Amino acid sequence: MILEVTILDVKPNMTVEFETAFKTASAIISSRPGYISHELQRCIETTNRYILLVRWHSLEDHTVGFRQSPDYQKWRSLLHHFYDPFPTVEHYELIV
Repeated sequence: MILEVTILDVKPNMTVEFETAFKTASAIISSRPGYISHELQRCIETTNRYILLVRWHSLEDHTVGFRQSPDYQKWRSLLHHFYDPFPTVEHYELIV
C-alpha cells in the first residue's frame, strides 16, 4: 500500500467552496482502480490548510492510473483553482 500525502493551502475565503467541490471530487477519485481510501482534514491552527491522505494499492495506481486518466482532468477542473501555492504531493510506504 502507498500513502499519498498532500498539504493543500486553499485561498483565503474559499474554504466553503473548496469543501463543497471536494465532496464531488471524492466520488471521482474513489472510483479509480487501485484506490483504497482517502481522508481530508482541516488544520486547526491554519484554517485554510488541509491535508489530503489517499491510500493506493501501488504508486502507479496514482501516478499513471489516476493522473493520466480523463477523470484526473475532471478532478483538476474542480479543485486546482483553489490552491495557492500549488501543492506538492509525496508518497509514503509503511515501514513498521
